[in-house]
Amino acid sequence: MPNKELISKLFQNDKRAVSRAITIIESNEHRSTQILKEIHNRTGNAYRIGITGPPGAGKSTLTNQLTKYFRKQNKTVGIVAVDPTSPFSGGALLGDRVRMSEIGNDPGVFIRSMATRGSLGGLSKKTNDAADILDAAGYNFIILETVGVGQSELDIAKAADTTIVVLVPESGDSIQAMKAGLMEIADFFVLNKSDRPGADTALTAIQTILMLRDHTEKDWLPVILKAVASENIGINEIAGEIIKHKGYLENNDLLKYRREEKFRLRIKEIVESLIHKEFWHNENLSTLNDSLKDVVEGILSPYELAENLFNKYKSTTISKG
Repeated sequence: MPNKELISKLFQNDKRAVSRAITIIESNEHRSTQILKEIHNRTGNAYRIGITGPPGAGKSTLTNQLTKYFRKQNKTVGIVAVDPTSPFSGGALLGDRVRMSEIGNDPGVFIRSMATRGSLGGLSKKTNDAADILDAAGYNFIILETVGVGQSELDIAKAADTTIVVLVPESGDSIQAMKAGLMEIADFFVLNKSDRPGADTALTAIQTILMLRDHTEKDWLPVILKAVASENIGINEIAGEIIKHKGYLENNDLLKYRREEKFRLRIKEIVESLIHKEFWHNENLSTLNDSLKDVVEGILSPYELAENLFNKYKSTTISKG
């Protein structure tokens, strides 16, 4: 399908066109950049919600229930469920589709599972691009769901307007260890499966960490909401907190500011990706491989080799100019 026809159908919320466009983005086809350029002026209307947390926290169930809530409000929802580990996204695709079977056939809902495929920029680049496709297709809310392991939760925060961290009572013993990652990015927390033993202990642990945060009177203070997503308990409160946070950002001119910051990071990421692609051409790769023996034997330091490669790249770039 030519770009012009694809984009035209995308703007009409044709699900096959949306799916095809995301596939092009994922596979890094040469057309992907052109598509993203042409749809950009139709983005910025959707509100992006990031949902992250440890495996087994019930993120897909929460996503399912939130989607049903928004659909009752006559809002459309696009979902990107990211599997940062599988190169084929098989587990994520089957698992998420089964758990979200209730909403999968809703014409106002689009669900897509993605894998990072190890690309430079990884999760944040692909997720942002896919979210742009859904945004341009006219979805009101875009939910970005990922497992909070390592870099992925930080990337989800770069892509979302509101970031929700989902924990369970069993997380209590490890919450302190999460502080540097998951605990720092939440706009609010959901303690899911809160009918289980240990819920109060986990709640206290989260509250203790939040008390240590530096903040002013005007700062948004993350709350902790209890939920049992599988039984639809606490979903109204979670949806209400999303809308409340959205209002806070808009009323304090922070939504635009935060989106500007996200674009700043995203543009840097795109430039780095372009440089990376240009830098590691065959000649530089050959120089690297040929010189590794000298590095291992201590004749050449990694820094010397890196500087040699970089200076060679600079001189080649200048001569081309």
